[in-house]
Amino acid sequence: MVRLGGRAACAARCGVVALGILVALGRPAGARPAVWAMVPANNDGAGFRALFDQPDQWVQARARIDTLGYADHWLATQFNDAELRRYFAQVAAWHLKLGLEIGAIKVWGKTADRSFMLGRKNWDRFIADGAQISAFAMDEPLRVTLRVLHESPQYAVEETAKFVAMVRRTYPWIQIGDIEGFPGASDDELLPFIDALQARLRAMGVRGLDFFRLDVDWMWFRTRTARGAVGWAGVRHMEEACHRRGLPFSLIYWAADYPSLERQGLATDETWEQGIMYEGRAYQDVGGVPDQYVIQSWVNAPAQTLPDDQPGTFMRSVLDFTATFVK
Repeated sequence: MVRLGGRAACAARCGVVALGILVALGRPAGARPAVWAMVPANNDGAGFRALFDQPDQWVQARARIDTLGYADHWLATQFNDAELRRYFAQVAAWHLKLGLEIGAIKVWGKTADRSFMLGRKNWDRFIADGAQISAFAMDEPLRVTLRVLHESPQYAVEETAKFVAMVRRTYPWIQIGDIEGFPGASDDELLPFIDALQARLRAMGVRGLDFFRLDVDWMWFRTRTARGAVGWAGVRHMEEACHRRGLPFSLIYWAADYPSLERQGLATDETWEQGIMYEGRAYQDVGGVPDQYVIQSWVNAPAQTLPDDQPGTFMRSVLDFTATFVK
């Protein structure tokens, strides 16, 4: 995401990607919002394995979610085909959907053609193993373009549009959205990007984004005066701007204070849940109601994924959060 000391920096430091629990994108009036939850993929995917090896330990949390997901490259490297076939069959038996977080513009895939070629190898393998992929979430094409590749916003628009077009053509049933960071990227950067990307896709005769996801480093609101002035009202502004554009708004909930507390030796497993509950209250207080609630960890916490009836586990945090904020 586009922010200092946030997701991108932590992932580079910790080698962490995330498991995702995704839901149907968008919602009819009066329907329950979607819920994504993403546990860390450290320890060679131990948290993901636990979901399938101990299914009786997260029955309550599973009832709160709709789609199970994972970052595609970790799914490809941490599990063999026999494991994936079993996992995908269980996902279907649970009546859950499968979503993947993917790269569209990356250092290893600076163009849409390159990223799509590399990603397709994994996606086709998953499909052959029985996966019914529901959604792709592109990991920060704008941030990577501007902050890593030092290319122009126009480059981000053109390559992202090409990538989306290839996905639409090859996997027309899969929904696709964008993830970007905030407030490391401001609405003055994000909204023009969204508008230009949607316009370019229309010009290409391609359906636009299915959702836009904001990854908020809320520690900025506490520690950076200039950025802090934006605050949660700025997040709410992004939600409203997406809705004016007919675009479902998705928000990541994570313990943004965990890395700093961990450096001070103050972080515990309960710190994770306290962080996401804080964010839930803070955004609710400004009237925010995202179309997707995304509970996601890339900070190696909590240490345990299960069971969902034990305080301090990831699935307990999913259960508590959804019971409190997802109406």
